[in-house]
Amino acid sequence: MTLVLLYLVVLVLIALVLFGVASVLFGRGESLPPLPRATTATVLPASGVTGADVDAVKFTQVLRGYKTSEVDWVLDRLGQELDQLRGQLAAVHAAAAAGGADEPAGDAEDDGPDPESPS
Repeated sequence: MTLVLLYLVVLVLIALVLFGVASVLFGRGESLPPLPRATTATVLPASGVTGADVDAVKFTQVLRGYKTSEVDWVLDRLGQELDQLRGQLAAVHAAAAAGGADEPAGDAEDDGPDPESPS
């Protein structure tokens, strides 16, 4: 039994040595240097956040997952964008309810008869 235990310990030690040698030789496989301190790769546009922008968000990984400050910033930013859009929607609904506009804001104005309609 001690012989099996000895083989197991030697096998684990050999595996650790091989892993260490491979780590030193091949590194982490990063092609870019790490970002300087107090900078981040997490970006969103100043306004008009789209689904593609949210899909493209990258967070810095730290020991226990993602960097909390970056995740909080993205959630705050998206919350502000949602609040702004809901405010604009409420303003359009209020204007329509007051009879100020028959069409929602941003629709094309009627420039005359429709060219495709029969005369």
